[in-house]
Amino acid sequence: MSLLEVIVLGIVQGLTEFLPISSTAHLVVIPKLFGWPDPGLAYDIALHVGTLAAVVIYFFRDWIQIILNGFKFKTAGGDPDLRGNPMLLWYLILGTLPAGIAGLALQKQADTNLRTLPIIGASAILIGLFLWWADRSAREQKNLGHVSQADSLFVGFFQILAIIPGVSRSGITISAGLLRNLDRPTAARFSFLLSTPIILGAAAKDAWDLLKHKETIQHDMQTAFVVGIITSAIAGSVTIALFLNYLRSRSLSFFVGYRIIFGIIVIALAFFR
Repeated sequence: MSLLEVIVLGIVQGLTEFLPISSTAHLVVIPKLFGWPDPGLAYDIALHVGTLAAVVIYFFRDWIQIILNGFKFKTAGGDPDLRGNPMLLWYLILGTLPAGIAGLALQKQADTNLRTLPIIGASAILIGLFLWWADRSAREQKNLGHVSQADSLFVGFFQILAIIPGVSRSGITISAGLLRNLDRPTAARFSFLLSTPIILGAAAKDAWDLLKHKETIQHDMQTAFVVGIITSAIAGSVTIALFLNYLRSRSLSFFVGYRIIFGIIVIALAFFR
């Protein structure tokens, strides 16, 4: 991989992992557009480690408070919404289970039979329309202090759909959160917190696959690995901050339009290239 490919794909991963537009779709489509080779499993690990670093660093204080609250340690200060929901840690674990189990069972299918341009394009459009409907239907009544076990399970089961390339984990979970009457910033924040164990699991599974096949990161890929982590971590951190700020005063209409246009382009590429 050239340094340009490494940086571009790292930035794309950092942006699209947290915006509701599907990182998998963009990481499949962009190399095809430019005729770039498959970056390989080692670089996939770098991208996952980078976005994991982004979400852990950005929400580090939140996670400390959530964990301490979950084990009944009283915390002074911090976020009052988190302080008002001492069960949030266990709700996040509960919400992670459906997608975690489904991922182990179906990931091979997602990486082979489902990883086609027509499926990616159709998913981008259909979930874009679903995002539009959820955004229009949202009552925006709840913050993290009011997230319940039922909310977490509802969002968690929708997260299973993110296995399909083009769906977008953040897109489907934010939509599900809005349907449970979370306000927009809370739906996104809950989505990002819920993503932490999923991204960790993806990175761990990729690393295990690498070790299982007795492969190591080749010398010529070591620079790509480090640069991929750094670029995806920086892009991811900036994206989280800007997106949460954006949602405080704006709807998701822009991302709905983007998904539909992107989906049409991808389908066109599949049939006319």
